[in-house]
Amino acid sequence: QVQLVESGGGLVQPGGSLRLSCAGSGQRLSDFALGWFRRAPGKEREFVATISRAGTRREYGSSVKGRVTVSRDNAKSTMYLQMNRMTPEDTATYYCAAYETVTGALSNSDARYTNWGQGTQVTVSS
Repeated sequence: QVQLVESGGGLVQPGGSLRLSCAGSGQRLSDFALGWFRRAPGKEREFVATISRAGTRREYGSSVKGRVTVSRDNAKSTMYLQMNRMTPEDTATYYCAAYETVTGALSNSDARYTNWGQGTQVTVSS
């Protein structure tokens, strides 16, 4: 099992940037494919990004593609989400998630993930 803790959320102005971090502890993070999801008030949880175990494959949600970059540093047991050109529609609680795999697979389905962080709030407002 891996425990996940997000950080880096906060208030940012429209057009600004933010970098979220997801730190893992317990089992080594390199055993897991990782993902970012978000939930805005009154909306369903939405896929943001996913990255394979070695970081060689990535996939992004349509609403953020071209504006965000997911990365990971397995030596530091940390995943990152760099968000640029942010809009008020990016306001949400952001969650990192993990599922154990022996392949280079990744998934955009939240049902696939077995470990979740508590979330970090991101607010985009002037």
